[in-house]
Amino acid sequence: MKHNAEVQESRHDGLRWAVVVILLVLAVVGNTYFTDVALLYRVLGVVALGAVAAMVALTTTKGRELLELARQAKKEIQRVVWPTRPETIQTTAIVLAAVLVVGLMLWLIDTLLGWAMSGVIG
Repeated sequence: MKHNAEVQESRHDGLRWAVVVILLVLAVVGNTYFTDVALLYRVLGVVALGAVAAMVALTTTKGRELLELARQAKKEIQRVVWPTRPETIQTTAIVLAAVLVVGLMLWLIDTLLGWAMSGVIG
């Protein structure tokens, strides 16, 4: 029974995606057409049409899956053990020191090769 409901929703998903595309096209064309209107009103119109398009998109199967993915990602972020401030500072210092050492080594190699090529070329 649930499978039939999902198939039924997928039939309407195409229509919903068409509405989303039409709304976004209207936002772009309207912004281009109404160039003489104040920028604030054009931005508000584009944002409003974009919000309506997003709401319609979230009613589709893929939109609900995206919403569920966002919820799961939020839960996963809450489980992450973030480094403390001293750990962050120490790691940053190590990275900066490593970049400095590698940069100096590359500069030295480049300088030596430049002198060698100058000696060969004359």
